[in-house]
Amino acid sequence: MKASKIAYKPVGMALGAVSGMIAGAAFKQTWKIVEGEGDAPNATDEERSWPQILLAAAIQGAIFAVVKAAVDRSGAVATRRLTGVWPG
Repeated sequence: MKASKIAYKPVGMALGAVSGMIAGAAFKQTWKIVEGEGDAPNATDEERSWPQILLAAAIQGAIFAVVKAAVDRSGAVATRRLTGVWPG
């Protein structure tokens, strides 16, 4: 394994945690706009319908994927600017 990959591992893990927090906050705000409710449904929430649960899961998955990709890419670009080496 290349040294740049090894050195980037802790940075990648920290960025993953940050992206999770950002995505979670973005999803909460998005859900308030979509449903006008504070909390998104859990899959086991008996009071919620299938369409509500599946819509919430689809929105959450899309937001998490986009935020993770944006944060990962930004981290890789920043690493290249600092070290001159692409971490991937």
